[in-house]
Amino acid sequence: MHEDTKKCTLNADSQYADFAAEVFSLLADATRVRIILALRAGEKSVGELAEAVGKSPTAVSQHLAKLRWGRIVEPRQDGNRVYYRLIDEHARELVTHAVFQAEHVVNGVPRHHRTGEGTYTTDTGAATGQQDD
Repeated sequence: MHEDTKKCTLNADSQYADFAAEVFSLLADATRVRIILALRAGEKSVGELAEAVGKSPTAVSQHLAKLRWGRIVEPRQDGNRVYYRLIDEHARELVTHAVFQAEHVVNGVPRHHRTGEGTYTTDTGAATGQQDD
């Protein structure tokens, strides 16, 4: 079990439920999701992020300000450039799982459940059935 999970009560009356909803609200923007996906591989400048997500540097800076407020990213100044990185693995995992869920909606048996042998894995990891592409 993750050490932080033991410290936090993860039940319906959790004191963190309202804050968790704020996190989802913060991430309920495709550009911010794309920024987090772009930062999974490591630190990037505002210009690099703008190119990666197809938005202007000004728009990306506004989104980064919200992600900074939510303590999802942190900046590092290097001369005239500002670089951003994810603060920890939580936002990365949350966005990755949201994308996986989206694949289920679009693809039925999504790519992340498929194996190289034409079978697919279940949530338990067992390979089952044949998957037609």
